[in-house]
Amino acid sequence: MFYEILADIVVGVHLAYVSYVVFGELLIVVGIPLGWRWIRNIWFRGTHLLMIAVVAAEALAHFTCPLTTWEVQLLDAAGVAHENRSFVGRLMHNWMFFETPADDDWIWPWIYCSFAGLVLLTFVVAPPRWRRAAKPAQS
Repeated sequence: MFYEILADIVVGVHLAYVSYVVFGELLIVVGIPLGWRWIRNIWFRGTHLLMIAVVAAEALAHFTCPLTTWEVQLLDAAGVAHENRSFVGRLMHNWMFFETPADDDWIWPWIYCSFAGLVLLTFVVAPPRWRRAAKPAQS
């Protein structure tokens, strides 16, 4: 039971990571024409670019994500098959992973690298900015 709960926590962290990258890019793309200033925050944009760069590098190196590996190892330690895990854990896992043909290994690096290219493009089109120092008050 303990390992199954840990596996659910790991898949929750994994889903949060994916959501940050995907929805972050969606907000950036929407925010550029709308003039949202917060999308140019250097910390948001820097972490966003770094996170997708890690995913793309893993895909190019054919390296399985450590979060996926830990989830599988924790489920194995719990002696639970994916189909028999908790409803929430199964739901979060199924939002991220889905069944694809066995010969699709070539497509995922292309998808991840293309998305990283889009993130890099928005990094150039709407570059992040450091916060401007406040002007001292005039007396």
